Amino acid sequence: MNNYLTALQPYPFARLRTLFEGLEPNSQLRPINLGIGEPQHSAPEHVVQALQQHLNSVSNYPTVLGIPALREAIRDWACHRFHLPALDPNTQILPVNGTREALFSIAQVVCSPARESTVFAPNPFYQIYEGAAVMTGAKLVLLPCEPEFNHQPDYRGLSDTDWSQCDLLYICNPGNPAGGIIDRATLEYLIGKALQHNFVIISDECYSEIYPDETNPPPGLLEVCAATGNTDYTNCVVFHSLSKRSNLPGMRSGFVAGDQAILKPYLQYRTYHGCTMPIYHQHASIAAWRDEQHVIANRSLYRTKFEQVLQTLNDHYVLNHPEGGFYVWLPTPTDDEYFAQRLYQDFAITALPGTYLGRTVTGRNPGKGYLRMALVASVEDCLEAATRVVALTEEIRADNG
Repeated sequence: MNNYLTALQPYPFARLRTLFEGLEPNSQLRPINLGIGEPQHSAPEHVVQALQQHLNSVSNYPTVLGIPALREAIRDWACHRFHLPALDPNTQILPVNGTREALFSIAQVVCSPARESTVFAPNPFYQIYEGAAVMTGAKLVLLPCEPEFNHQPDYRGLSDTDWSQCDLLYICNPGNPAGGIIDRATLEYLIGKALQHNFVIISDECYSEIYPDETNPPPGLLEVCAATGNTDYTNCVVFHSLSKRSNLPGMRSGFVAGDQAILKPYLQYRTYHGCTMPIYHQHASIAAWRDEQHVIANRSLYRTKFEQVLQTLNDHYVLNHPEGGFYVWLPTPTDDEYFAQRLYQDFAITALPGTYLGRTVTGRNPGKGYLRMALVASVEDCLEAATRVVALTEEIRADNG
């Protein structure tokens, strides 16, 4: 067996199941699950229809590169959304089966097994970054996400000596779990460091299409590349998904775009790995990427949830609407695991302790003391959940005097 497997840590939801063992949720209340970031909004009807209309393609092998019409639809969307002067659908775009598998597998291409590579990633994080580093045998350097830096790492606090050790940098923009944005100036700084020290930036932008202000979408890595003259997107690769944008998590559809010098060997890797998107999924994806109205409606629904939930929570917490994504990153009034247990047992709410999304480095886990609440349920259930969180908070604070 591959010895690296023993270094993989349990996934957060496996840890959550262990935390809840022996507990029964309050049977007097309807259960509300805010634990997993699985969108519960309806899938766009026209996308479902496109899927159904192309089911006969089940008899055909799909190619790893995908059909030209899909790559062209992705190009058109990305160029419009991020103001790109060009994006070659033949060399700078690859469809993928959801970005989770791609975020994992890209490290197998960038990191060399012939020498120890070094991967930088935020902390807390999407655990796939850690797993990808572990399975390549890379050294993982975790950068703490701090409130004073918008719950993103202090990238400017790293020295050139630090950057010279980096082979691959994972960034998440907007961030998971706190929804903080890496601003344009910082993205430009990171691109400069990547070019100076020859490391690859992997930008997870899966939450980029969920944001509060229709006039101010989050910036993208390729967008900043183009604006600063790096029109080949050298050392930069972005990952996008239909899961959050279009409420299609079960379709497993996304794309990777950027530096063709990276995507060319990545295509070869994927050819051997057998990563191909079913043709009917590709046609459905075209329908999704070519329509923006359902995305606008989706943002509006999340905006309503945040307005109502934060209005309820802000009587007891100081919270702002996150700049992106659909998570509330709640500072807990007591230990976050204990808070999650009480919330589950007494109030039938499932939410994820921040401890499970971070790692302890030099004696500190920057996720500890937070609870991640995914506002994926209905408006009614999200508001009800917020009311129950307030009730538990009042109980705990009363008990603590």
